[in-house]
Amino acid sequence: MERYKYNIFGREVLVERNKNHWKTFYQSSEGKRRDTEIFVPPEITEGELTQYLSDLCHEWATERHPFVVRLGKK
Repeated sequence: MERYKYNIFGREVLVERNKNHWKTFYQSSEGKRRDTEIFVPPEITEGELTQYLSDLCHEWATERHPFVVRLGKK
């Protein structure tokens, strides 16, 4: 399983790939997860993921949070 942590226009999101399926979660500091309802098609590669999330969630952008940033791989 691959895991990536993102800051999507100010919202921290955990993105997981298990086999050919992506799942996205909001994760609390206690480790609890809540589904983000962001769908990532299975054909999206790791290299395309940041741009895909930026295109999909661009309505969340603000002056304070104008970008999608990958925070790390877990």
